[in-house]
Amino acid sequence: MQKVVGFVVGIVVLLPLASFAQESRSEVSLQGTGLFTSSTNGNGTSYSATESGGVLGTYRYHLKHRISVEAAYGYTVNSQKYSFDAFRIQSGVHQLTGSLVLNLPSRPSSRISPYVIVGAGALMFDPTGSQFNLPGAQLQTKGVFVYGVGADYAMSKHISLRAEYRGLLYTTPDFGLGGLATNNLTHTAMPSIGVAFRF
Repeated sequence: MQKVVGFVVGIVVLLPLASFAQESRSEVSLQGTGLFTSSTNGNGTSYSATESGGVLGTYRYHLKHRISVEAAYGYTVNSQKYSFDAFRIQSGVHQLTGSLVLNLPSRPSSRISPYVIVGAGALMFDPTGSQFNLPGAQLQTKGVFVYGVGADYAMSKHISLRAEYRGLLYTTPDFGLGGLATNNLTHTAMPSIGVAFRF
């Protein structure tokens, strides 16, 4: 009798643990991106940036069915242009952000899962060794506000195609060269497409 009770108790304890272990809460993605930055001006200086392609990697953890948290890293190389292209600084741009993801309702039978993103982080502008760069340009970090929308299309239980739009809002970089400071905000539109893996 004690063996039977022990067996039943063991099943009652282990079944919920097993089902919890099978629940896929983590997700990673790899996306190809485009970056399109708005021009702005201030303090007598104009600012713009060349269009570029890049990569974005994310890790997303699903806290609940509708709410997730996400860490993201992105990278591109482009040129920051000042005074109507009189001066350029080519730089690698590193994007490090943390976001809250709200998973929007969809039909149970639908393969499409839409979501919205809001978060913050940092953009690091790291001048390359280009001979055309202004001398004295230094690595500079700027705070960034992130928002976006996207959707996953489930190919299987663990693999989805992802299409996404992110907007980045930040103060223009000056690389430690005060004459390049606009003290204005600019906006980068960042559409992307890629693959997400859930595990």
